[in-house]
Amino acid sequence: MIQIEHLTKRYGQFTAVDDITFTVQPGTVVGFLGPNGAGKSTALRMVTGLTPPTSGRATVMGHAYRDLPNPGRHVGVMLDASAQHSGRTGREVLTIAALHMGLDKGQVVTALERVGLTDDEAGRRVGNYSLGMRQRLGLAAALLGDPQVLILDEPANGLDPQGIHWMRGLLRDFADGGGTVLLSSHLLTEVQVIADEIVMIGRGRIVAQGTTTDLVGARGTRVGAVDAAALDALATALRARDLDVTSSAGVLLVNAAPEVIGRVALEERVVLTELSAGGAGSLEEMFLELTAATSREGAAA
Repeated sequence: MIQIEHLTKRYGQFTAVDDITFTVQPGTVVGFLGPNGAGKSTALRMVTGLTPPTSGRATVMGHAYRDLPNPGRHVGVMLDASAQHSGRTGREVLTIAALHMGLDKGQVVTALERVGLTDDEAGRRVGNYSLGMRQRLGLAAALLGDPQVLILDEPANGLDPQGIHWMRGLLRDFADGGGTVLLSSHLLTEVQVIADEIVMIGRGRIVAQGTTTDLVGARGTRVGAVDAAALDALATALRARDLDVTSSAGVLLVNAAPEVIGRVALEERVVLTELSAGGAGSLEEMFLELTAATSREGAAA
């Protein structure tokens, strides 16, 4: 478990993280979202003991990270995949980490296999790695000690679509096995797919938090039909039942559960091509709305 209570970090008159509180339970993936400069990385650095908080506290498995004995055996951390010695091979990077944690060198082989780095790739110098390979090596280092908790900053950065799909499965399996995952990411669609809960911050403060289902579902249900005439007929039928219906870009957004809309469509003999809670882009839409005033682009506008 990760527990963050009233965590605050000030640098002079500037408040980077402003009184945030949330918990990451075992068996869950929590997506930690926010625009650049929102305070995500500072918060993760406080959780992992790299930056002292001004006030509040963060504990991992009931202890401050610095107080954990041999923390790599309990918590896997990847905050900057590029922060690896470019002159060492990938295997050397993991071997040194294993020695520090008192691990058998055989676990290096296991970690490399787990993240899909081949023997040839493990023998190359890190300076010759692609960004995606560095990400895989960083994940291997985080998983090396067989931890119960993972704290990851942009773990999918630089991965191709196949790599992102692989990482999604890796983290989901880790959580389903009882592990705790806190990750920040700018890939909002991926976060919507994998995260059980979401914490969104802007200018250091939490602007939204809750289960992914609740946050996305609160934005209504997206509905598509075979043609515009069928969609208009369905919209009329839904409004006749006192449901709030808006239309945009060839789809309807309705403030009702998918099963309610499905029954109405059946009654009206309308063939649907889309019926989804919130829709694939709803997390991104919510993110843009809630952080517009705190993003660089929003401030410029």
